[in-house]
Amino acid sequence: MRSATVCVGRDRELGVLAAQLAATATDGALIVAVRGDNGIGKSTLVQALADRHGGPVWSATTAPWETSSPGAVLHQLFQQDLSGNPLDVATQIVDHVTAATSSTNQGLVIIDDAEQSDELSLQALTTAVRHHRDVPMLVVLTITDPAASAVDLASDIIVLCSLDSAAIGELARGRGVVVHPAMVPALAVHTGGNPRYVTALLDELPAQVWTHPGAALPAPSSVVSRVRKQLDDCGPQGRSLVEALAILGERGFFTEAAALADSTTPLIAIDEGKAAGLLIDAPEPSRSRTAAIRDRITRVAVLDIMGAAAAGRAHLRAADVVDDPVRSLIHRVSATATPDQALADATDALARERGNAGAWAEAAGLFREAFRLSTDRSLREDRLIRTADSLVAAGDIAAALALVPDLEALTETALRDAVLAYLAIVRGRAAEAEIRMNRAWDIVDSTTDPASAALIAQRHVLHSLSRCGGVEVVEWADRALSLAQPDSPAAIEAEAIRGLGLASSGRPDLADDAYRNLGQRVHPGVQAQRVSLGRGWLQLANDDVDGARPNLETAVATAHMGGSARISMWAYGWLARLQFLTGDWDQALHTVADGRQLAESSGIVLATPLLEWTAAQVHVLRGSWDLAGDALRAAEAVTQDYEIMRAPALIARAQIAEANADYGAVIRALDPVRAMSPGTALAQPGFWPWADVLANALVVDGQLATAESFLDSQEELARDAGHRSTQARLGYARGRLLGATGDLHGARRAFENSLTLLDGLPLRYDLARINFAYGQTLRRAGKRRSADPVLAAARDIYASLGATTYVERCDRELRAGGVNATLSRSDVELTPQEEAVTRLVAQGLSNKEVAAELYVSPKTVQYHLTRIYSKLGVRSRVDLANRYH
Repeated sequence: MRSATVCVGRDRELGVLAAQLAATATDGALIVAVRGDNGIGKSTLVQALADRHGGPVWSATTAPWETSSPGAVLHQLFQQDLSGNPLDVATQIVDHVTAATSSTNQGLVIIDDAEQSDELSLQALTTAVRHHRDVPMLVVLTITDPAASAVDLASDIIVLCSLDSAAIGELARGRGVVVHPAMVPALAVHTGGNPRYVTALLDELPAQVWTHPGAALPAPSSVVSRVRKQLDDCGPQGRSLVEALAILGERGFFTEAAALADSTTPLIAIDEGKAAGLLIDAPEPSRSRTAAIRDRITRVAVLDIMGAAAAGRAHLRAADVVDDPVRSLIHRVSATATPDQALADATDALARERGNAGAWAEAAGLFREAFRLSTDRSLREDRLIRTADSLVAAGDIAAALALVPDLEALTETALRDAVLAYLAIVRGRAAEAEIRMNRAWDIVDSTTDPASAALIAQRHVLHSLSRCGGVEVVEWADRALSLAQPDSPAAIEAEAIRGLGLASSGRPDLADDAYRNLGQRVHPGVQAQRVSLGRGWLQLANDDVDGARPNLETAVATAHMGGSARISMWAYGWLARLQFLTGDWDQALHTVADGRQLAESSGIVLATPLLEWTAAQVHVLRGSWDLAGDALRAAEAVTQDYEIMRAPALIARAQIAEANADYGAVIRALDPVRAMSPGTALAQPGFWPWADVLANALVVDGQLATAESFLDSQEELARDAGHRSTQARLGYARGRLLGATGDLHGARRAFENSLTLLDGLPLRYDLARINFAYGQTLRRAGKRRSADPVLAAARDIYASLGATTYVERCDRELRAGGVNATLSRSDVELTPQEEAVTRLVAQGLSNKEVAAELYVSPKTVQYHLTRIYSKLGVRSRVDLANRYH
């Protein structure tokens, strides 16, 4: 018996097809096309669908020589000749399918490589679907050529894209191949995510290749064979042009390729290359590229076929052909297999230039080449260290980690320790980072080596920011700025983060001025990304939502233009928070998903808890408890050494507990935040909204004296800072406290003041939260008619957000208020409050949980229960549940 088909990385597409197949039971027959390049997994996907389908399956695989044979595909499908015109044949098809199907047993027809199908078969199947819509049948066509006429027959087209790194890693594990984490993304890029190429290389290459990051990967043997034949069929001019384009790579111009190929008739060469299937029209005509090699794997195969010697000679010629001195140097490097100190020095200089421009991935490759070409030991070590540093800056943590054993074996230097500290920071390992940075600072001589000292100070800035230490951020930033060249990456980043340090240590006005001045000096691009993030982060903390949004969106957009992966992670995290606060929750989840993908591909986990905090909060408010739990576990799974990681994870845990009305758990989650907040950004209003959640929990839990003391201190900080949203959030907790102590007048004043403070701020979630607390407090005080419109306002906002968890609470409050409804059970009249208690007790909630839900005391719940038992004639909670249901 054949085992089930393994279909990796296609869960979404498989789900869509399965849903379409199931829908034919009610919606009738449908034709769907699955389109994608050769080897992308079309056949595997449809076979997996067939394996999972319990009903009848008819499948056919076409061949080019059968295209002109009428009915060839139908014969494969039904194992008999179906004759006549397309309309008659369609009726015969329907008879076959109807005999084998039912509303619970839909039919699946698969035609692989459908563009090669004979015309009669396609016409008959299309006619069957269009003229017999009640037949429960899904026809799936797999198609490679997007221009094929068969595409037009489909009502829906599913396009298969490249597999991502996660799916490629799963493919490797499924084949029993151990692949170093740094090699997985390299394999994804090398193969274009094509599963056929991936599996071929996994099967063909020795196991040791996959354990060595940076190993050069060839093309699969099947691709080499195909390209060798295409080159042989290409003609001499076409072959020379293809080889020239392969040597020049993606940055080459067609005019350079023509010169390198010594082509006197380049148009003829293009035609030959296209006819052989090696060239396509250039995707970037603006770069004066008339033609390009079909894809990356074809280029690799061409270079493999040329061989090292011929490719080296071609690179040397290319160095003379290209006008750009940078690219000329890279070609000379590619042509040189042995150490060359002069060339190494030139490559090192170029690497530093690219690093200063923020092109860290390119800098890492150049530093690696400079290391390879160097003859001097100290220079080799320095260039290896800078390779690792550039890899971390580029977000390739797996590749950087692969170099750690080599770095550890080097002579200890300040730069080496600073790079290892940087790696520890982005991995969330505070203790290790601090030890290594302190050691680096002890070793460095800032007089003779100010650049390294500035770099170490800038790493201290990152470390201090992650510890939420505003004062320390400013101190280390000032040190870095006094040592670094003004336009160096270390200086720009230190100054960008310094603004956050100023704000989180109580000097927001100075921070605004600093960002304004810095923004005028920094050129657009990857370096400006740091300024956009810092300024957007500060604006969000200061309630300037409209100003924060474009800055954070710009920082995120720069991620796709070669920006820093670390900066991009924080931009995703804070943009998701902004979207949450303003009620754009669907977009917030999309932003979180993008951030997660970057975290996975880069290995940078520092901002993971921030991302997952937003995901957990959205999911729990929408009633998706399992997804909220998944997000919380993801937030807590990463190292929690840094305060900037612990705080959002703890806040997420508290907010899940709050949605579950478990206020004791809220207090337990936030007590550690309170303990680590003094003297840090956690205590500064606006940066981390947790104090109101804790104050509210203390009130509901009955710890009124503790709540009073805590609120006094927090309100003083918020007033001194003049921070509106923080004052509003604390104000609703104050309103709850005043209501609990019987001061309804004071409670009203506190709630109304909070609503006034939010006026003009697009903070929809906070507005709903304050109205909900206000309505609960009024209802508890017996002001049911006053509570009703306030609770209704809260409900409307929660409903617009999709916050079903609190919509249900609002509904319970409105029912308990009894203004708009009178509820009863059988012939016994229960008051609205008794009805609310009955509903919750019947669901299995304890008295304490019911009290938390209804914002009353457990004694009040017990009082109501005694009356309910008497009215209904029951003796226990079990009896009540049975009577209620």
